[in-house]
Amino acid sequence: MKKDFTPEKELLFLALGGSGEIGMNVNLYGCEGKWLMVDLGMTFGGNEYPGIELVFADPAFIEERLRDLVGIVLTHGHEDHIGAVPYFAADFGVPIYATPFTAELVLRKLEEAGIADQVELNIVEGPDSFALGPFDISYIPLAHSIAEGNALLIETPYGRVFHTGDWKLDDEPLIGEPATADELTQLGDEGILALVCDSTNVFNPKASGSEGDVARGLLEEVRKHSGRRVLVTTFASNVARLQSLGEIARATGRQLCVAGRSLERIIEVSKLSGYLTDFPPTIDFDTAMNLPRGDVLVIATGGQGEPRAALARIAEDTHHVGLVEGDVVIFSSRQIPGNELAIGAVMNRLAERGVVMVTDRQSVTHVSGHPGRPELEALYSWIRPEILLPVHGELRHMAEQARLGKASGIPKQIVQKNGTIVRLAPGKPGKLAEVRSGRLVLDGDIIVPADGDAITMRRRMARDGVVIVTLDLQGRAQVHGIGLPLDEDYGEFVREAVSDVGDALKRLKGGARKDREAVAEAARLAARRAAQRWCGKKPQTRVILTGE
Repeated sequence: MKKDFTPEKELLFLALGGSGEIGMNVNLYGCEGKWLMVDLGMTFGGNEYPGIELVFADPAFIEERLRDLVGIVLTHGHEDHIGAVPYFAADFGVPIYATPFTAELVLRKLEEAGIADQVELNIVEGPDSFALGPFDISYIPLAHSIAEGNALLIETPYGRVFHTGDWKLDDEPLIGEPATADELTQLGDEGILALVCDSTNVFNPKASGSEGDVARGLLEEVRKHSGRRVLVTTFASNVARLQSLGEIARATGRQLCVAGRSLERIIEVSKLSGYLTDFPPTIDFDTAMNLPRGDVLVIATGGQGEPRAALARIAEDTHHVGLVEGDVVIFSSRQIPGNELAIGAVMNRLAERGVVMVTDRQSVTHVSGHPGRPELEALYSWIRPEILLPVHGELRHMAEQARLGKASGIPKQIVQKNGTIVRLAPGKPGKLAEVRSGRLVLDGDIIVPADGDAITMRRRMARDGVVIVTLDLQGRAQVHGIGLPLDEDYGEFVREAVSDVGDALKRLKGGARKDREAVAEAARLAARRAAQRWCGKKPQTRVILTGE
């Protein structure tokens, strides 16, 4: 590897996102002067980024080397693997490859962004491999919680990589035909240098379970509630789950109503891609609400507590779909870490209205799309890699998978993180260097650094509030506090802060009295100290000098 990190006669791996965190998956493979990108995902903003909805991995490393990037290959259609495509693909200027279902989801994103004609989107069907520079790539179908989950077999002059993407083992997947144990064993027999593997569920001592089991569990649960309106909330992208719910509606004599634009989009894309071909026709909200309560089954988005999703609005009674005491909400989804409070808030609103709730703790209403320990151990035994490189997890997940791989007999394990360049071959595998990685955020219509001045200042304002001081030519001050926990004491605080600012200006001597910067700083410190004295906070404080 040259000093500018151009790969030489070697095979390199570099994660820009998704290693040390769950979400935002962006992975690079380097070989003979070229880079290949696998996935281009994003994640959703949390409390650490006020006013931010979307967070991206910082692609600066590869943006500086676009002449060497041969393409982007997408493993599947979840947002944490494709969500950043419409924000960066046109600038990258390289072809994108995806299987049909994923490609249709990506195409719609590109059309919404108005850049579909600027991005080359290639649809890959069947098992045939395709070449991008020194990389020969084949899709290997694996089960997951979305249609067309895939691993990638990446063949290079220095060895073959099995990049799992997101996956699980499922004896009854309902949608798609995953590779069999025999087929995966054959790949192992042919030799695998490195297994780059999903770590999300490594602490689960049990297998993730089958979609077939969920279908039977949901059918049994819906049948229990004859005469009641039943709503099932699930991940919109889980096409197998949607197919099961369609069959359950038919089996229980209920008509199907869908609440949520993402559900409508997935159903449409699924049908275009050859899935959900026998999905029952859906009815509109007015029709559904005029049916006897036991004659309708509602599928809704919002199981993660999203405030604008259908379930939250239904819980607040601001949606066309109404629920009353005795109606039932089945959560056919798991709580994503970090969403517990939001989900709890929705559940509490439903409970206040007497709605009965059923989760996967009470019934078989959901299974994970990621492998538990038995599934990881099974894949190890089939693939038999020389190197295990855990990805897609926090550091604790990846470190634990490395330990599991070692206990299972994999010779070498490498725990890396975003920004770590790893040499896989030739020679002894290991970490080579650390390069720039980080996060960007979509702030309004602008993509900015997550640790930039704007977001840092917004975080501080959200935590401590703001004080604004205005000074006129005569040194008269006005003080305005925003977000300070003073309530009835606010007026007294303002009077005291104004007095403190005046006293601070009087203490200035000589030329400082006419130095605008000195005047502003004295006023700023005085107002901030007054705020700290009154409420114990150190608010962001700004001084505005009026006049010349």
